[in-house]
Amino acid sequence: MAAPFTRVYRPLWRIITTTTLNKTVRNVSFTRQERAPQNVKSAVAASPWALHGAVCLQRLPVVSQDRSPIEEEFMELMHQMELERSLLSDHELRLLEDAARMSRKQEEDYDSDEEEEDYRDKEIKDVSSSERCLADSLILLVKKDVGSQKLWLLPQIQWQMGETLRQTAERADLKATFLGNAPCGFYKYKYPKDIQKEGSVGAKVFFFKALLSSHKHLPLEKNSFAWVKKDELQDFLKPEYLKQVRRFIMAP
Repeated sequence: MAAPFTRVYRPLWRIITTTTLNKTVRNVSFTRQERAPQNVKSAVAASPWALHGAVCLQRLPVVSQDRSPIEEEFMELMHQMELERSLLSDHELRLLEDAARMSRKQEEDYDSDEEEEDYRDKEIKDVSSSERCLADSLILLVKKDVGSQKLWLLPQIQWQMGETLRQTAERADLKATFLGNAPCGFYKYKYPKDIQKEGSVGAKVFFFKALLSSHKHLPLEKNSFAWVKKDELQDFLKPEYLKQVRRFIMAP
C-alpha cells in the first residue's frame, strides 16, 4: 500500500511548490516594471542640460554656376571648331533668306526683337529671401534671444517628453525634407549666469540635415531669419558654434 501513496504524494508536492514560485516571480517582475518609469522620470528631471533638436535647412542651387575663364575659353574653342566643320542645312538657309527679306521691309530704326532679361544678373541682396544667390546653396539662420544677447543660430526647438529628437526638429515646421533619423552634428553650450535656473546649466543641441521642399512663406517673423551662403556664416555665427556647424555642411 506504500507504493500507490508515494505516486500520489510526489505530484501534489511538486504542484504546490511550482505555484508558490510562480507567484513570487510575478510579484518581483511587476515591482520592477512599476519602478522603471519612476527611475526614467527621475533621471530626466535630474539632468542639468536641456535637450534641443535643431534643423540645418539648406536650399540647393537653382541654376548652374558661372563658368570659369578656362571653361569659357574651352567653350568658345569648341563652338568655333563646330562652326568651321559644319555646313548650313536647307532649313537654315531659308531662315537666313527670310531674315534678310524682313530686314529690308522694316525701317532702319525699327527693332522687333525684345530683349530678354536674365534673372541671374539681378542680384538680390535681401538675406531674408530664399531667391538670392541661385547658383549657390543657402542655409537658414534664425535670430534667438539667449539671455540679454540676440544670437544667430540654426533653427532649434526644445525637446519634450515622449518624442524622438527628429520629431522635435520637425516641430519647427519649416517645410523641409529630412535626410535621416540620426543627428548629423552636436553642440553644447551653457546659459548665461543671469538666466541659469536651479538645476539647469545649459543646452545640448542635436542637428538634423534637411532640404527646403517648398519656397512658400516660412512661419518666421520679419528680420528674424536669414538665408546665407557657407562663406557668409562667419559673419553671423559665433566662432565655437561655427566650428561645429562647418563639420556637417558640405555646401561649396
